[in-house]
Amino acid sequence: MAVINTRMDTTTKMTMEQPGIHQDTGLMRLFQLISPSLPIGAYTYSQGIEWAVEQGWIKTEQDLAAWLQGLLETTMQYLELPVFLRMYEAWLTRDEETLMEWNEYLLASRETAELRLEEVNRARAFSQVLISMEPDAVKFKPILAQTQLASFSYACVSWGIDRQQASYGLVWSWLENLVLSAVKIIPLGQTAGQQLLFELSQQIPAVILQARQIDSEDIGASSMALAIASSMHETQYTRLFRS
Repeated sequence: MAVINTRMDTTTKMTMEQPGIHQDTGLMRLFQLISPSLPIGAYTYSQGIEWAVEQGWIKTEQDLAAWLQGLLETTMQYLELPVFLRMYEAWLTRDEETLMEWNEYLLASRETAELRLEEVNRARAFSQVLISMEPDAVKFKPILAQTQLASFSYACVSWGIDRQQASYGLVWSWLENLVLSAVKIIPLGQTAGQQLLFELSQQIPAVILQARQIDSEDIGASSMALAIASSMHETQYTRLFRS
């Protein structure tokens, strides 16, 4: 075993010394943050899709694509991303007052009890995972445990993840979780789900670019269909996903 370990260490050292080869730890940490295996319960929510499918609003891959594209161009572009970018900046200077303000604004922007509960539950789980890896983060737990964006942005700043890469990761993680949920509910085949991810992900650069240009006073978005579906899902008789 010692010989194997020595060979592995030598190989790793030689590889890292080659021109153009370097450790991008920040990128690896981003992969960890957006992985479906991150234990924050992202896979347990459908954000109204389950009710929309039951009511016939979403029947096909095309219906799902239209639903998700609408959310990309509203809540993601005008709320999630702009708030994330401001939290990222606030963590750079440890501006706790600004962070609390954006936490409150984000929670107030959740239009149903279900969406607010999801935000808080995922935030608490995210903060616990984060503190287990970054014990110093415990001093910021009152901020981190309020919204998942607070924990996500803290991790990105602490681990040296570039805000542009982090923005891509944030949108990708949201999109992937909802597509995977819909694949189970509609149902769609795994291949159809991957095709949908491939198509919709091509819109992410434009969404991020637009989000970066939004002034603070213009941050905010509402999706009536999402609000209705989420509120009705709270009392849906048969549910696979949490409410």
